[in-house]
Amino acid sequence: MNTPNREDLDQTWGYLEQGVEKIMRDLNSGMDMQTYMGVYTAVHNFCTSQRAVNASPTNLHSSAGVHRGAHLLGEDLYNNLIGYLSRHLGGLKKESSLHVEEALLAFYIKEWDRYTTAAKYINHLFRYLNRHWVKREMDEGKKYIYDVYTLHLVRWKVDLFDDVQKHVMDGVLKLVEKQRNGETIETAMVKSIVDSFVSLGLDENDSSKSTLDVYRKFFEHPFLEATTAYYQMESKQFVAENSVVEYMKKAESRLQEEQNRVQIYLHQDIHGPLLKTCERVLIQEHAPLLREEFQVLLDNDRQSDLQRMYNLLSRIPEGLDPLRTRFEAHVRRAGSSAVDKIADEGGDSLEPKVYVDALLEVHTQYQNLVNTAFKGEPDFVRSLDNACREFVNRNKVCKSASTKSPELLAKYADSLLRKSAKSAEEADLENKLTAIMTVFKYVEDKDVFQKFYSKMLAKRLVNFTSASDDAETSMIGKLKEACGFEYTNKLQRMFQDMQISKDLNDSYKTWLEGKAESGGVDFSCQVLGTSFWPLNPPGTSFNIPEVIIQTYSRFVEFYNEKHNGRKLTWLWHLCKGDLKANYCKATKVPYTFQVSTYQMAILLLFNDQDSITYEEIERMVGLSKDYLDPSLGVFLKAKVLTITPTGSKPGPGTTLGLNLDFKSKKIRVNLNMAVRAEQKQEIEETHKTIEEDRKLLMQSAIVRIMKARKVLKHVVLVQETIAQIKNRFTPKIPDIKKCIDILLEKEYLERLDGERLGYLA
Repeated sequence: MNTPNREDLDQTWGYLEQGVEKIMRDLNSGMDMQTYMGVYTAVHNFCTSQRAVNASPTNLHSSAGVHRGAHLLGEDLYNNLIGYLSRHLGGLKKESSLHVEEALLAFYIKEWDRYTTAAKYINHLFRYLNRHWVKREMDEGKKYIYDVYTLHLVRWKVDLFDDVQKHVMDGVLKLVEKQRNGETIETAMVKSIVDSFVSLGLDENDSSKSTLDVYRKFFEHPFLEATTAYYQMESKQFVAENSVVEYMKKAESRLQEEQNRVQIYLHQDIHGPLLKTCERVLIQEHAPLLREEFQVLLDNDRQSDLQRMYNLLSRIPEGLDPLRTRFEAHVRRAGSSAVDKIADEGGDSLEPKVYVDALLEVHTQYQNLVNTAFKGEPDFVRSLDNACREFVNRNKVCKSASTKSPELLAKYADSLLRKSAKSAEEADLENKLTAIMTVFKYVEDKDVFQKFYSKMLAKRLVNFTSASDDAETSMIGKLKEACGFEYTNKLQRMFQDMQISKDLNDSYKTWLEGKAESGGVDFSCQVLGTSFWPLNPPGTSFNIPEVIIQTYSRFVEFYNEKHNGRKLTWLWHLCKGDLKANYCKATKVPYTFQVSTYQMAILLLFNDQDSITYEEIERMVGLSKDYLDPSLGVFLKAKVLTITPTGSKPGPGTTLGLNLDFKSKKIRVNLNMAVRAEQKQEIEETHKTIEEDRKLLMQSAIVRIMKARKVLKHVVLVQETIAQIKNRFTPKIPDIKKCIDILLEKEYLERLDGERLGYLA
């Protein structure tokens, strides 16, 4: 086929149309290079023909005239191409009406692929037109002028797509429905349709840019509507026939399927809207039903199903809020019932270990649930904390007061840190101390724990019964981390005093050696700072035994030389010693009695006589009845002493005698035992000091606040006081008001007009 005369428009277009038709219809059979170049040359020749020059109406030789002529010819060529494409696509539209569903999709894809491939070649052939006429038209801001390839896409949309897209989309939706019903489909077919819809999106303001408008309007919207209808029907039917747990599994698998569908053959743009649609239909519309099942799953500890429910409801707005409320109430009930059970079994003599273990068991169970099923989500952690705080501070053991929990917790810590036959291994001990801190975190009255803990620590240190210094230090470190330096300051100073006392005893021995005096009895002493140790002076008079008076006097002399102006208060009720019992006939090796100083004073009286009346003992030892009778009771129970009349209790009119036939399986006999009445009294005293300390703490907080603010409303002062001291304990408003009244009486504060209070410097 020869190249046409460049001056003849009809002949040239006829030649070009044959080439375009060949490419459009029969590209697979190929086109020889000569023909291809012929078409390319024809386009060039036509746009630069003499007619383009002669077409100038003003000046045959002006360059503007040449451009104008070229413009007219370019436009003719462009319009002829539009006419050809419209005719070609019109034929395809008629042909498409012969196909339906999958056959239509196959036809559409086949023709789309052929058309777009041909468009690339035709675009190349018309490159001269693109570079000159099209470019100039676009530069001048003309609308609806596109490069030749884009023109093909525009004509496809106008002449074919707008009429067939609904039928094509119906075919796509039926295919997808088949796949959702479990049938296998040709996913590549849907992907090709998606790609074609995407390709047809052009920016009206800039034809070189593409948009997703066509895809969203004609593919995404119908797809989402069909998805909604499909899953509404399916989920409604499935819920009616199956359990909630089975429905959750179904919803989970359906959501995963849709995600896979996006990855395999849908456009990424639909990912968000599709999942939101599925979540709304599959989860949100059935959320009340799922939440109703939550309590059943909790009661039966179905962790995997709870996790499934969490995963589903976390995908919708505020889906988890009702679950958190129910979870908190459930944990609170579980904690309270666990405590009720042990309270009924233990009665008044509840073991601290049993109590703390019950609290920890509930916490551990639900903490594991939060971490596994609820992925450690902060709001569920907060619900767990709220519930634990409630049942730790308000349960059957605590009754009306919340001070029982910290007291039992401190006692449990004491049992772990005190030397005993059952002392735990170091690693195990550390884990148990960490567990104690877990419960401690929820204790509201931390000042109560501090008071009991410091008293018990003092006893462990004074009696040298600490299981491990490292464990003691570790526990104080944990408390310091939880409550700050001020909380543990006194505890740390107690350790320092013990070290100072050790050095002091060494100095005393050196001092004695310098005096060239014998030591009398083997003696060591702890000198403890009154401000830091929760130890009270004895509540009875006491006559120091002759045997130890010399040692006592020497130490006082030594200490006064070393520290002028300090006063020593001797805590005789905490002192102890060893006595050798040389009188016993039943053993060759004398027994050693481990006794308190009060008990020592009583037994030493029997060095001079075998039996003494109660009145003489009382006069010579100087103890009050409250301290004397329990000490004598221990001796009688251990059969170290006998009483006349037999079977009577120690008191006026009785006589105590030394049991010369005393026998024991142990050589060292411990007679220094705490009496239950003393323990009870000590607990009561501790609670009294707690109340006093709280009053002082509230008063100091009020003064601090008022000193900083000068003038404050009564209500605001109460609120700020609570805020300042709630980390130590939760103050009651009437108690704060009493403290304000006390400070008003002491003239730290004054009442101003209305509800206002002022600070008096």
